[in-house]
Amino acid sequence: MKILLVYPEIPVTYWGFQHALKFISKKAAFPPLGLLTIASLIPDGIEKKLIDLNIEKLTDRDIKWADYVFISAMVIQKASVSEIIQRCKTLGVKTVAGGPLFTSESDMYSDVDHLVLNEGEITLPEFISDLESGTARHVYTTDKFADIRETPVPQWSLIKKIKSYNCLNIQYSRGCPFNCDFCDITTLFGHAPRTKDTAQILRELDAIYETGWKGELFFVDDNFIGNKKKLTTDVLPAIIDWTEKHNRPFCFLTEASINLADDDELINLMVKAGFNSVFIGIETPDDNCLKECQKTQNRNRDLISCVKKIQQSGMEVLGGFIVGFDNDNKTIFDRMIKFIQDSGIVTAMVGLLNAPIGTKLYQRLQEEGRIENKFTGDNTDFTINFVPKMDRKVLENGYQHIISTIYSPKYYYERVIKLLTDYNPVMTAEKVSFTNILAFLRSVFRIGVIGKDRKYYWKLLRWSLHNKPKTFPIAVRCSIYGYHFRKLYT
Repeated sequence: MKILLVYPEIPVTYWGFQHALKFISKKAAFPPLGLLTIASLIPDGIEKKLIDLNIEKLTDRDIKWADYVFISAMVIQKASVSEIIQRCKTLGVKTVAGGPLFTSESDMYSDVDHLVLNEGEITLPEFISDLESGTARHVYTTDKFADIRETPVPQWSLIKKIKSYNCLNIQYSRGCPFNCDFCDITTLFGHAPRTKDTAQILRELDAIYETGWKGELFFVDDNFIGNKKKLTTDVLPAIIDWTEKHNRPFCFLTEASINLADDDELINLMVKAGFNSVFIGIETPDDNCLKECQKTQNRNRDLISCVKKIQQSGMEVLGGFIVGFDNDNKTIFDRMIKFIQDSGIVTAMVGLLNAPIGTKLYQRLQEEGRIENKFTGDNTDFTINFVPKMDRKVLENGYQHIISTIYSPKYYYERVIKLLTDYNPVMTAEKVSFTNILAFLRSVFRIGVIGKDRKYYWKLLRWSLHNKPKTFPIAVRCSIYGYHFRKLYT
């Protein structure tokens, strides 16, 4: 049997960083970790190949080679998914699909031959067994959660051009202890954080190290600190020991909740292990809206002080923000801008509230008759899939006002300087290399010579060299990110 694993194309998005990747000659931000993990669950006797449409083309010859084409996707990849399925049908090759998109919207994909949903550790082995015996069903699903301590190491050998990616990835846990009503993570993965054993994580680090990779490594957990005790007593000390023995080949980034700021020991261990940035869902400075969406972990605290504490400790904070809550009023737009500027969060993703299928928010809005269509999966595409309480035009204009302000050169570069003033990195991804030197030279031309924001660019570089020279590479990187954000929104 021959299986072709296909990862659909991701459109140009905020987190795709496609405009920034051109500076460093990379084709995609991350490899398809889900498919690499699925590949490791497929018996060795089955021949496997991987095609990532974000770095290479899928040819008819590739499809015809396979007995089955496996597809895994997120909601944002819908357009590419439809094209892949149609091509397979035209060429007479059967399709097998799973992952977040198909699990949440399985009713939309009756044309897929086999839907292997929920967690692959449970549903895939049953499907493979039935496939080999000629009794494969159309749908495989489960209401159980996998014991990820039994999940094998992803099959990194399937990646042909690992240097095409900006960052590799690794998963330590699934699930989140919190209950934000707009988030589908608990629907997909549950409330109780399930974690891998320390020995597994070290084996995965070994596997990535053996590829020759050096640089950024993203712990893709939706809340890395869901089980603080295990991190502080076991996992992080082991990672620290591993990184020191291997001469610190990686720097790490991840996602966490704001209560990270409450734990000095955890922060210090993460920084010592090599974590230099963390994405945190701030959502809104309005306490009524935090109460509305059940974001209890963000309430009754000085959010800006929490952000500054984390950044001063050595981790840059990337932030997620939302407008469009029922309790939002017209003052939220300027309040959001002020909060973002005061916080020094350079990478501030602001999106309109949406209700993914399966969330508590979706259920409530559906009961109220307010759901209009399905979530596109793009947090920043100016769409909203329900009827908001605020006048839609006012909301859309207010959202546009936030975006056009915080990513205007004046406000953006002001924020970068605020970040660099507070941020005390212990380890950064910006090493002296041909790739990074070339990225700098490209930034000089595209931003510093022909860019409309060139005066702010040179002001930032001068400030960095004069005040905190070690942050100069970060200043260049932030300038390149700013180029991506402005290209995205203009």
